[in-house]
Amino acid sequence: MNEVARPDAQNSAETDSAPAGRIAFVASEAPDAHQAQARLVARYGTVAPEDADIIVALGGDGFMLQTLHRFRDSGTPIYGMNRGSVGFLMNSFREEELPERIAASQRVVIHPLMMEATDIKGRQHRAWAINEVSLIRQSYQAAKLRIAIDGKMRMEELICDGVMVATPAGSTAYNLSAQGPILPIGTPLLAVTPISAFRPRRWRGALIPDRARVDIAVMEFEKRPVNATADHFQVLDVVAVRARLDQSSSMTMLVDRDHSIEERILAEQFG
Repeated sequence: MNEVARPDAQNSAETDSAPAGRIAFVASEAPDAHQAQARLVARYGTVAPEDADIIVALGGDGFMLQTLHRFRDSGTPIYGMNRGSVGFLMNSFREEELPERIAASQRVVIHPLMMEATDIKGRQHRAWAINEVSLIRQSYQAAKLRIAIDGKMRMEELICDGVMVATPAGSTAYNLSAQGPILPIGTPLLAVTPISAFRPRRWRGALIPDRARVDIAVMEFEKRPVNATADHFQVLDVVAVRARLDQSSSMTMLVDRDHSIEERILAEQFG
């Protein structure tokens, strides 16, 4: 992560540390997470999340995303410890010296994507995504999509299983599985990545400025139904989707300096 990040970047790193004050512990439904929560509460005490200075999330990446969404715009930093499987967004789990680890951690400020979707009945839906906004075919028929960037048509017809707009924070998730590029945290870019593109067959996607607006229209939507998803929020039978970075909204993650997000991304690329 950059020591001095662009203020309009999708994610930014700050060099100040997070003082370890009142801590709230939240856990996923996994037994390991609940057991860890009980031991940590016995050791350090706890407060309600709305009264906390720091929230410690115990679980995997999915639970970390849920926690970041839950406390979006609250100003309360989230320190995750891995009690799941992959744990890319999480710090390693260790019960000892937790306040010291939190105090020495690095802040990573994340601005989410805003998805504005219109369904087949003309209803408007809005949701925010930390990882990606994705459109996926709902039937055996491939989706037929049209893509415009900042109002300029860039792809008249994309026949595919779907397409996504991924943030740097989400570039190592679904985006990477779809052969999209890994974007270092702090990079002022978004990845537009096709999912199983049939035509144009060799199109592998594009990198666009994070200030850009992406408009995706669904062609032949009755014959080729498509759903849209912003992280965990799904809209069925969409006809148009707009994705753009919401600079007015933010979440703060705390990461151990000896195992930063930047280091995790490098390790993933050379893995």
